[in-house]
Amino acid sequence: MSHDPNCLFCKISQGLIPSQKVYEDEEIYVFKDINPAAPIHFLMIPKKHIPMLESAESVDAPLLGRMMELAPRLAKEQGCRPGKDGGFRLMVNNGADGGQEVYHLHLHVMGGPRPWKK
Repeated sequence: MSHDPNCLFCKISQGLIPSQKVYEDEEIYVFKDINPAAPIHFLMIPKKHIPMLESAESVDAPLLGRMMELAPRLAKEQGCRPGKDGGFRLMVNNGADGGQEVYHLHLHVMGGPRPWKK
């Protein structure tokens, strides 16, 4: 599995920088956002260093699919209300114009009262 020794999220997934872990398996690491934008806000990252969604390759499709499948379960476990009256938001920033600040692919999962509705 590839890692970038200078990447903040690679270091977090390897346990070199502390985080509030939500979930971990062989390919995915999930942790709470240190500057949450919603009552429930965590990040899902592949352990493989993929700089941005745009740089993902077809071989990464199963991993990305697993992340999308895992997101609803973790959102519910973290306190998001299920169903059409509840829910959560998934967000992926890609590149500078897309608001990406850390160049390691990550999914923001946010739930609870909608602060983005302002």
